[in-house]
Amino acid sequence: MKAVSKDDIKRILSLRFEKDVHTKLCDLPLPCCLKDAYKAANRIKTAIEKNQKIAIVGDYDVDGIISCTIMADFFDDIGFDYVVKIPNRFKDGYGINEEIVSELDVDLIITVDNGISAFEAAKLCKEKKIDLIITDHHMPLQTLPEAFAIINPKQKDCTFPDIEICGAQVAWYLIAALKEVCKLKYDLCKFIELLAIAIIADMMELRDINRVLTKKGIECINKSKRAAFKAMKHYYQKDQFTLDNISFLIAPLINSAGRMDDASLSYRFLHTKNFDEALSYLEQIVNFNESRKDEEKQLFEESLNQVRESDSCVIASGENWHEGVLGIVASRLAKHFNKPSFVFSLNGTKLKGSARSVGSIDILNLITQTQSLLNNYGGHKNAAGLSLNLDNFEAFKTQMQMQCSQIPDANFLDTDEILGILEPKDIDFEMLELLEYFEPFGYKNPRPLFVIKDLNVKNKKFLDKNSKHLKLILTKENKAIEALFFNFDKEPNLNENITLLGSVSKNKFRGLITPQFIIKDIYKSY
Repeated sequence: MKAVSKDDIKRILSLRFEKDVHTKLCDLPLPCCLKDAYKAANRIKTAIEKNQKIAIVGDYDVDGIISCTIMADFFDDIGFDYVVKIPNRFKDGYGINEEIVSELDVDLIITVDNGISAFEAAKLCKEKKIDLIITDHHMPLQTLPEAFAIINPKQKDCTFPDIEICGAQVAWYLIAALKEVCKLKYDLCKFIELLAIAIIADMMELRDINRVLTKKGIECINKSKRAAFKAMKHYYQKDQFTLDNISFLIAPLINSAGRMDDASLSYRFLHTKNFDEALSYLEQIVNFNESRKDEEKQLFEESLNQVRESDSCVIASGENWHEGVLGIVASRLAKHFNKPSFVFSLNGTKLKGSARSVGSIDILNLITQTQSLLNNYGGHKNAAGLSLNLDNFEAFKTQMQMQCSQIPDANFLDTDEILGILEPKDIDFEMLELLEYFEPFGYKNPRPLFVIKDLNVKNKKFLDKNSKHLKLILTKENKAIEALFFNFDKEPNLNENITLLGSVSKNKFRGLITPQFIIKDIYKSY
């Protein structure tokens, strides 16, 4: 591994975006690129003109909740009434179904972030003479539901650029088409803050369109007048939110209500215009999030006991495990073992699971190869859900372990991550500015990692009473740096020489900004 200069870092990171076509908001693809966007928009326009009843059917994750909020805000702004239905994870399951269609007394249903495999629901809509508009971004099957219009960039005959976008972005594009057909003056930028959260939470590639929207969205969040963001700033005593706040605070909060109880609470939180209401909803959501953390910790620890180091992928299961945290536990296991991970809850003779990927491995493609054993599945490259009968579980595990054992080692790693060897003197404000230019970091634009060799441990202290986080003062050739090791699993001794793998980060404390190193791993030698 070679030493890297700031010029090297700039060149390497620039290469990540050399194929990006859409680099500014004004460059974004137009709604006409999405098949059926105008067909759907014209149908909604007719519904508005005839004062027909419209229902929005969403999903219980961040992307689905935000998609509902965007559609609802648009209808609020034009003064049109509507109904929002977000399926309950535990009572309704994923997406629109026949029961939901039966309970909706409407003329038009618009799905957001779901519906691409809702064949029975679409059939019932037709029988009841309800027009169905499906907006989704998940991978379609060979055949599509019989709907009035389907907006999904993954359709074979859709001309949208070959870029993964989330459900909220598809809903946003529908509103852009609506703006045109209704000849409205309407500010679509008002939703960019929400799009940034959905893109990050749904693990979309942070390149091209997604990079542009996320970068702008983080700016917009800090200027936002939305009651939910004001409430979060007040509750957590923050002046502004960063990218990491979206990943580790805002997205998990919005997700927690749907994971532990009902996602409608998070929808009301994001949708309300009243600060006091938002604060009240937030307090309930925080409680759900704390319960989620407890449940997640327990299932993660139970899962660890089922994993062998020799396994090519991680497969864990338990009787009546909380379905709301399966995805988070799968994500933690994937990061912990750097292997594709599957976590299932067994209820009677049925298993319901969540899967998460690592590196460049396409988790949905892996699952598709086992479809003969499954009752249902869906998702995208990085995250998916699946269900099967207990009778097929052993066969599924055997086949999945075999498939993963044949994946080349290089696919398990994100080769973009480790850029090279740094010297402590390179960790300065110039480095912070350089890295900031290439933000936001995330999927397909990972935060750069560096190796720093032969550092001497001058001081160390624990940052909390439970001793989960460690702060180190390290020196090399009369240059000192501060380093943090969160949830550390290795503790160096004072005066020991160590080598670090980690990232350069900005530390803000009482208005003072300083560079710091965030440790990913500690080595005796490298």
